[in-house]
Amino acid sequence: MAAKPLSEMTNEELWQLFPIVLTEPRNAQWAQSFQREKQAIQSAVGLSHIIAVHHIGSTAIQGILAKPTIDILLEITGDTDIHRLMKAMEEIGYGYNDRPDSPPPHLTFIKGYTPEGFKGQVFHVHIRYEGDWPELHFRDYMNAHPNLVEEYAQLKLELKKRFEQDRDEYTRQKGDFIQKVQKLIEQEKSADEGVTQPIPGK
Repeated sequence: MAAKPLSEMTNEELWQLFPIVLTEPRNAQWAQSFQREKQAIQSAVGLSHIIAVHHIGSTAIQGILAKPTIDILLEITGDTDIHRLMKAMEEIGYGYNDRPDSPPPHLTFIKGYTPEGFKGQVFHVHIRYEGDWPELHFRDYMNAHPNLVEEYAQLKLELKKRFEQDRDEYTRQKGDFIQKVQKLIEQEKSADEGVTQPIPGK
């Protein structure tokens, strides 16, 4: 009997099929996979419509336990034809995910999910117009603060034990930590802006 299509599965069925998996850091491998996928996306979408392609998420943070999912933030120009973009991403193996809760144009693409489970490298591509995105600041701040990396890793392990087959709750429970880091980023930014710059010649 053929497996039920993913689009027909309930959240509970999807969570059983795709449980939370944490792996030891493989940053060099993940960076190489990101670069290959970046090139594939650039070729498919066209450089004239791309502002930047960023590696975000835990696989972009050095030395941390992570779901082996490579998150990509794709910034596009405001005049990008979204229907053509969707077709281009489909041609390189991505499925479309409508995300009304995400910033415009409210969509992501995913690769590596099949009715039989994970297959190959999993990618999530988050589509955004140009902006100052918190995911980039979070990545950079975490890479600069190894003590927070260890704290985040321990939190992930605890949450995996509790929510291995509830991806939504696993993500929600990380919210307090992420907000804490965002506040630290804002405090550091405010401190930097408050530093009086020396007057040339003085």
